[in-house]
Amino acid sequence: MQNIPAPALVRIRNLTRIFDVSKPWLNRVLERLPWARLTAVSDVSFDIPERGVYALVGESGSGKSAIGKMVVGLLPPSDGSVMICDVDLATERDPVRITAARSEIQMIFQDPYASLNPSWRVRDIITEPVTARGGDAAGLAERLLEQVGLAARDAGKYPHEFSGGQRQRICIARALAANPKLIVCDEPTCALDVSVQAQVLNMMSDLKDEFGLTYLFISHDLTMVRHMADTIGVLYLGRLVEEAPTETLFDTPRHPYTQMLFAAVPRLDVFGREVEPPKGEIPDSINPPPGCAFHPRCPIAVARCGEERPEMRRNGFARAACHLAE
Repeated sequence: MQNIPAPALVRIRNLTRIFDVSKPWLNRVLERLPWARLTAVSDVSFDIPERGVYALVGESGSGKSAIGKMVVGLLPPSDGSVMICDVDLATERDPVRITAARSEIQMIFQDPYASLNPSWRVRDIITEPVTARGGDAAGLAERLLEQVGLAARDAGKYPHEFSGGQRQRICIARALAANPKLIVCDEPTCALDVSVQAQVLNMMSDLKDEFGLTYLFISHDLTMVRHMADTIGVLYLGRLVEEAPTETLFDTPRHPYTQMLFAAVPRLDVFGREVEPPKGEIPDSINPPPGCAFHPRCPIAVARCGEERPEMRRNGFARAACHLAE
């Protein structure tokens, strides 16, 4: 019997975000400077199936967090669309549909120390998404704290009384309080010790199955996303350069940038190996190179790579934006 793919909960099409980073008007006039625009995300398209885990990986500055913020509505796109439950939050005018769609989304931020209000008790922090909409939050915080591995009595404490790993569990409990369908996880374990990271990731995996959640997982750690993700999208300079199911990507990476990332990952089975550092520097996002953005660092680049931007082309279950991917 043929497996029927799950319907897409999130549909992202041609997503673009450009920031104006120009100096003030008077400085531009006196110094005769042009406008400066930074392209953080450029023409990105992908789908996230319901109850799936889609991971975005890439170097710092590749646009991962900007995409996450546009998905949850914290940042408006300059172009393109983000469809959540068939509602485009950027263009939808019906307030009822917007409210319904927003209630399905929550976000877990990367810094558990900065994302909790230090003057609020944990009970108030967790129940805020419910009480803000006038819902009944009686006993909710205590139940969620136990589900994320803490004690119900912790609801009366303040954030400074917890460790980093415990704070991130509180952030997860707060995200679950609104009973969302989609949780955007922006580097949720980068501030934690390795042993605590494993505990939090295992807990998030269990909660996904228990609550039927969908995750957009943002990380620079390839080992972590291999453990969590069903599908991985690789970003470079705001562009999606490769997308594939997790095992397919790890077994046969097609884009040279993906291959470079994998070559730099520490491996226990080849201890003491010589790892060649990535060549070149990441180009300036304000003045990106023409054609393929990776071609100045690519070991197999040809003349066409510097002239023509490659389109995402499908090959089996994978997609790659490379003229030589085949």
